[in-house]
Amino acid sequence: MYMTIQETAEFLGMPVQQVQKYVWEGRIRAVHDGEQFFINQSQFDNYFNELETLKKQIEDYLNEPIPPDRDIKDED
Repeated sequence: MYMTIQETAEFLGMPVQQVQKYVWEGRIRAVHDGEQFFINQSQFDNYFNELETLKKQIEDYLNEPIPPDRDIKDED
């Protein structure tokens, strides 16, 4: 599905100017029809999948129990 720059900005939660900048820099791939740019939504699927994986890893790390303290003392 193709989206305009405005729709892409709403989809990503970014300002329109930033999306335009990324299109001009080539960081977001887009097709220009002579009047406006169209951006394929599927190029963001991998980004969102990696973001969800990272969130799960952080959640797992934070929920991991703290190991017991190995209070090792030198008793000489």
